[in-house]
Amino acid sequence: MRLRVSNILLVSSLYDLYLFEEDGRLYELIRNEYQGLNLSHSPELTRVSSGYDAINRAKDEGRFDLIITTMHIEDMTALNFANLAKQSGLEIPIVLLGHDNRELKSLMVNPDSELFDKVFIWTGDFRIIIGIIKYLEDKMNVEHDSRIVGVQNIIVIEDNIRYYSAFLPIIYTEMLKQSQRLISEGINLSHKFLRMRARPKILLCTNYEEAWQHFIKYKELVLGVISDIEFPRNGELDDSAGINFAKAVNKSISDIPILLTSNNSEKKAEAKDAGFQFVLKDSATLIFELQKFMNNHFGFGDFIFRIPGGEEVGRAKDLLSMEEQLKVVPNESIKFHAVRNHFSNWFKARTEFWLAHKLRPRKVSDYPTDEDLRKDLVESINHYRMVRQRGIIADFHKDTFDADSSFARIGGGSLGGKARGLGFVNTLINDYQLRDQFEDVLIYVPPAVILGTDVFDDFLDMNKLREFALKCDDDEEITERFLEASKFPEEILGELAAFLDIIKTPLAVRSSSLLEDSQYHPFAGVYQTYMIPNNNANPLIKLNDLLTTIKRVYASTFYQNAKNYIKITSYRSEEEKMAVIIQKVIGKTHKNRFYPDFSGVAKSYNFYPLPPQKPNDGIVSAALGLGKWVVEGGNSVRFCPRYSKDIIQFYSVKESLNSSQREFFALQLDEKTDFGNITYDKLVKTHPLNTAEEDGSLNYVGSTYVPENDAIYDGLGRKGPRVVTFGPVLRNKIFPLANVLDLLLEMGTWGMGTPVEIEFAVNLTTPPGTKKEFGLLQMRPLVVSHETEELQVDNIGQEKLICKSTQVLGNGVIDEIYDAVVVDYNLFNRAKSRDVAAEVASFNKKLLNEGKPYLLVGVGRWGSLDPWLGIPVTWEQIAGARAIIETSFKDMAVEPSQGSHFFQNITSFMIGYFTINTVQQNGFVDWEWLLKQKPIESKTFTKHINFENPLIVKMNGHENKGIILKPA
Repeated sequence: MRLRVSNILLVSSLYDLYLFEEDGRLYELIRNEYQGLNLSHSPELTRVSSGYDAINRAKDEGRFDLIITTMHIEDMTALNFANLAKQSGLEIPIVLLGHDNRELKSLMVNPDSELFDKVFIWTGDFRIIIGIIKYLEDKMNVEHDSRIVGVQNIIVIEDNIRYYSAFLPIIYTEMLKQSQRLISEGINLSHKFLRMRARPKILLCTNYEEAWQHFIKYKELVLGVISDIEFPRNGELDDSAGINFAKAVNKSISDIPILLTSNNSEKKAEAKDAGFQFVLKDSATLIFELQKFMNNHFGFGDFIFRIPGGEEVGRAKDLLSMEEQLKVVPNESIKFHAVRNHFSNWFKARTEFWLAHKLRPRKVSDYPTDEDLRKDLVESINHYRMVRQRGIIADFHKDTFDADSSFARIGGGSLGGKARGLGFVNTLINDYQLRDQFEDVLIYVPPAVILGTDVFDDFLDMNKLREFALKCDDDEEITERFLEASKFPEEILGELAAFLDIIKTPLAVRSSSLLEDSQYHPFAGVYQTYMIPNNNANPLIKLNDLLTTIKRVYASTFYQNAKNYIKITSYRSEEEKMAVIIQKVIGKTHKNRFYPDFSGVAKSYNFYPLPPQKPNDGIVSAALGLGKWVVEGGNSVRFCPRYSKDIIQFYSVKESLNSSQREFFALQLDEKTDFGNITYDKLVKTHPLNTAEEDGSLNYVGSTYVPENDAIYDGLGRKGPRVVTFGPVLRNKIFPLANVLDLLLEMGTWGMGTPVEIEFAVNLTTPPGTKKEFGLLQMRPLVVSHETEELQVDNIGQEKLICKSTQVLGNGVIDEIYDAVVVDYNLFNRAKSRDVAAEVASFNKKLLNEGKPYLLVGVGRWGSLDPWLGIPVTWEQIAGARAIIETSFKDMAVEPSQGSHFFQNITSFMIGYFTINTVQQNGFVDWEWLLKQKPIESKTFTKHINFENPLIVKMNGHENKGIILKPA
């Protein structure tokens, strides 16, 4: 509803006000009624007693949506007031609220009475004010809401002021109660508001022509008709107008419910003979009869299953119970209601318009048997219940949660950045029908529930953990205190237990903080994710495992790495809040292991394209097993989805063997979930490739090296060492991976308005008759800087440079670096790379606390999962670096860092990143000069150097070139 009545100007004498107010409580009564009916905001009432004062205030303040005047005004008659208001240019509806007396009757025969937009009679029920408000709102909004939303309408024909003044409050109250009932079934807050706003509109008509015009205009949206029998037609009173109108409606659409009313009891037989319901206006049970008709025929209230004799055989209060009742009630009852379109009417009244319109055209004669009719109804409702939850984040309800596709929330507060990204991609998939875009492939976001940030706040406050966690700098101590915390919101525990009763597969418990996956501070990899087997036969143990894991994620909000990360942003640790995603893991059980056939990360922008690839063609990193291998920087297969058969890293057999994945991650199903105060997931472990071959999963991504031919062949049919190449998928096309990713990257970039990165997992080993699964696990914006300034970096002599590279990320000038942390090229030992990482982390912490950005120089791949290929730092251990250099080893070159989390943080913080590859000869580092500089502190493998003058970093982002100048 777009237009609302928010401010009412009441023009009345003190006496009339006294009669209306019921001991001075009129505004309070209206407000309480609004709250009781879950209406949004009750209107404000302003009273004046002078007509001139009313007109001046309405013009000066400009805030009133409705003027209600009584017969008695201090300085003029009601008619004069209405006339003066119109002449003054006021375009505000004016309603006369009078008493049923001779004075009002004489006024109504005056032609000037048409100055009032409507006249109502005070019946002693304050709800008439609500009836007036809703009547006007419906009149203002009916065309828009019917055309845009498909809102239903009820045509009420009554020319007698006294009767429609009595009818309207009753009809509106019943409709608003119906809306109130439906709100409790809303699948999320937005859906609840939609149901409230999509209540049927009342079209109050006083003559035949007006009513017929409304019927023709909104024919397909008419829920029912309540009509007097005697009212004007063609300008004259017609004592059979209502019956003739009902017959005309019935001839056009035979199943519209119609109730005829009259104060002449003799009309009852005529109405019944024509096949219409009848109620006597002067009946002592008028209100009851009206409520009964609306509930039984307009679909308000429960659906009551009856057999032809009228006996009740079942009752449904919502879609779920309707589906269950349809499975068991007698065939004759289903047929009885289907013939009369009772099902579609009930769905329309409940704002389930799609389902109602789907069922309404069908006829009972279309079905070979009654059982076919029953089956179609059950399947239609079930399908609708599932589909309406796709693409939205619903409130969790055990009865409606679909174990295959639902995405729901538990608790209030924010969903966090990661969950918002998942919710967005879930919407994209369903709104643009990507779910079944590819034959034999199901694209979806695995089912999940999200604990809102209010649960996090409640947990901290109930256990008095907030101050301790913010001040403590020992991660294990924080973990211990969080795990020992005994209090957790009880209502949340009940919801989690219900969720575990539905989902029987392993679960990933993932962080989703307020700041996570934002465009400029992604917090990628800063917080913890854990997996649990969820396979204990005892439900209490399963719940305790989940609760413990949630506490671990909460604790990670306050780990030192997270606090260090926040220091380099504009936020403070106390501003961060944590939501938690509890999500089904994509994969299959192999003995005591669980993992997907493969997983990976795809970016819609490639920072290191090689011809014929272009940056916007994107890049994918994929690996066997869980995606942890890729996001943490392990060796993976990298390919462009538009050139998926051209894999540059396999340009030679030697390079293929050197850069191939040798292990994979899987979740252990038989390990204890209680691993004490350790701050990482001990249940996810590495396994060699021969394990995957035994499991059968290597068949999809594996190739074989044949030494005799010095060649690599797709598949595992030959003897020889196994190599992960993804050849069977990318070249033999056993799964359309490249096409799926190309589509999703394009849609994601379009939807987010920026390049994106997605995480995915694929399960090809599915039960017979089911589709292969492509699970989207995350979508986040990817920062790509498109600078207009193009720096010249080629015209400076080599003797003035520390470093030069043609493989650089970043653009512009950095001139505030006075410090460097350097890994000694001559002392570095690949077997000691973890020790090197610890030394670098120590220097980083010191410089970060001092607020000094620095240049970081090292060998091998920064952030490598494999310590033999580089220095296995996490992002938080180098977060203070403003520019980074990674160079080849003495004996081998490695590809640039491509770990998802590591890479996200490099690009989002606009860090200058220089890669030196000695094989490709794309640049140099002046090691001799660097290592001659006197350090202010040295460790076994690293040193900290301070310069009097700044290092100057210049980067040309257009050509991916850059230089770092020695201090002047």
